[in-house]
Amino acid sequence: MDSYADSTERRIIRRIALGDNLTRAARVHDEAIALVDGGERLSYAAFEAQANQFAHHLRASGLPAGGKVAMLATNSIEFLVACYGIFKAGMVWVPVNHMLSADDVRYVLEHAEAALVLVDDAIHDRPGLRAMLDALALPVLRLRPGRGADEATPLKQALQGQPCAEPAADIGDNDLSLIMYTSGTTGRQKGVMHSHLSVHSALVSNVAESGIDRESVCMAMLPLFHCAQFAMTAATLLTGARVVVLRGFDAERLLDTIERERITHLTGLPLMYAALLASPTRASRDLSSLVQCSYGMAPMPRPMLERLIAEFCPHFSLGTGQTEVFPVTARFRSDQQLQRFGSYWGQATMVNDLAVMDDEGRLLGPGEIGEIVHRGPNVMLGYYKDPEATAAVSRFGWHHTGDIGMFDADRQLLFLDRKKDVIKTGGENVPSIKVEEVLLRHPAVANAAVVGLAHVRWGEAVSAFVTLKPGMAASADELRAFCLQQLGGFEAPKAVRVLQELPMTPTGKIQKHRLKTAFSDLYGQDAFNGPNP
Repeated sequence: MDSYADSTERRIIRRIALGDNLTRAARVHDEAIALVDGGERLSYAAFEAQANQFAHHLRASGLPAGGKVAMLATNSIEFLVACYGIFKAGMVWVPVNHMLSADDVRYVLEHAEAALVLVDDAIHDRPGLRAMLDALALPVLRLRPGRGADEATPLKQALQGQPCAEPAADIGDNDLSLIMYTSGTTGRQKGVMHSHLSVHSALVSNVAESGIDRESVCMAMLPLFHCAQFAMTAATLLTGARVVVLRGFDAERLLDTIERERITHLTGLPLMYAALLASPTRASRDLSSLVQCSYGMAPMPRPMLERLIAEFCPHFSLGTGQTEVFPVTARFRSDQQLQRFGSYWGQATMVNDLAVMDDEGRLLGPGEIGEIVHRGPNVMLGYYKDPEATAAVSRFGWHHTGDIGMFDADRQLLFLDRKKDVIKTGGENVPSIKVEEVLLRHPAVANAAVVGLAHVRWGEAVSAFVTLKPGMAASADELRAFCLQQLGGFEAPKAVRVLQELPMTPTGKIQKHRLKTAFSDLYGQDAFNGPNP
């Protein structure tokens, strides 16, 4: 019986592989439109054919099964074709945040042992990044041409002559499908490994939790290189529904798209919804197609949420998760939105358990404060090349998030704080220690503390407080410019304050909570006019 269950034939019949999801959708939905990108529309059949062609190209190029294919790209049809082609080839997708500094991109590419880099022309042509890629001497394949360039990109050329049929790749449920890099507390990114099974389990849950069906039209506006947007996009494609791709946020363009494409499901950040509410044209728009709006990163201020539900869409929900536990892991559902206010994360989705635990591994009840923990099939395989860090977050048979929270009397989870000093700004994670290390390199800086402060636009704004060495001088603008030279734009402080002293404990540790309290109104109501990354 065991040999029968483990036979190659049985494993193929029962396998879970992310590329198979597209194959199944194409067989059922065929000429239905899968992807919309500006004026371009791609059917499920064409999407499947192009992804298969790219998979054949990858296999013919000599990359081994399990080879790492990195991607530096903005949202596009080409992005998704290449991504599913990687899955179908039995290789490993390594999406990279193209807004990182060239040094951080280099670290990811080297740490992941990328064998090929897929990159948009506009990103490839950045001087620092181009020089770094040239120095690494990695093979590079262009995905999207720059403005005015020949449309026959190397990606399209790579598809030519390749079979449209599905490649024969031996893929197992627990084989590595992707490595997504997330900021670590030491400032260097950690590679989060997910299997085909862990991602797929989250996608099925997302379909059910979001009410997506084949008639839905869903937006892909947040970066697809992040797990949240990719999770919702891949879930949509399970159902035969339509995905409309946008590259970045612009309130008027988004409102145009909602009207024109009859968007039903929209996922955005609170700052985006605030901009939509403030649009002078919103009241004249036909937004009646919207049935579900989701948000993340931060809670909604009560007055804004009440207006959105009354004037924009009747159903809002908050989804949370982290790269290590493929999202969505918890949802503050629409029926709860006007029942309670604050940093509520709600309840677990159907794919994973959610609990609060003390330091001894005891699960806590309502009103007791502890660390938020998860377990379920959507939990990562581990951190790439870091068994110690994997073990540290896997204690007592649960995945430890590093977040602190408690359940209220109705078993709704309330997020309270983070164990790790990671600032969530504009949808990106920034370790405070990474910014502090850069500030401390400045010859005039004696000490530095970086915290996240409430900001209408960014959710949390990276904010720096420094003291200077005796006899030295440096302005706030000079220090911010110094950071911008060594960090990604979103990582650099939005504001720098030079203080006479930093609040300290008797043992010499900086009291960041006192800085957060003292400067909680630093950005006030004029936050939309602050510096851009």
